[in-house]
Amino acid sequence: MAIDSDAGPCVSADIAAGVPPAAALFHSLADENRLRIVQRLARGEARVVDLVAELGLAQSTVSKHLACLRDCGLVDYRAEGRQSFYSLTRPELMDLLASAEQLLVATGHAVTLCPAPHPDAGRGGAR
Repeated sequence: MAIDSDAGPCVSADIAAGVPPAAALFHSLADENRLRIVQRLARGEARVVDLVAELGLAQSTVSKHLACLRDCGLVDYRAEGRQSFYSLTRPELMDLLASAEQLLVATGHAVTLCPAPHPDAGRGGAR
């Protein structure tokens, strides 16, 4: 699935075109807006309207990036009435981003990719 002419295809289209799966995964995470959506969803599920308000992106942009992330198998949604609540499907994605944070610190380019742990994390509470 193409997002727009600048963003390029998502994982499944890349793989279908012969790109190795690891390269396709990293390509899907290379888009700043998709990465921001993943970061936000790591804190809990959200609707498109929530992401629009929190990230300052157009509704169509958020919807297209969510479709790409769904295509990649990284995000899914649950319907509740007329609303859709999006969430991460692969918690190990946050392990990958935490490793990337450590690597970037080691190279002198510290960034925050993972949200701070929820106070209830590790005590059986919601994240």
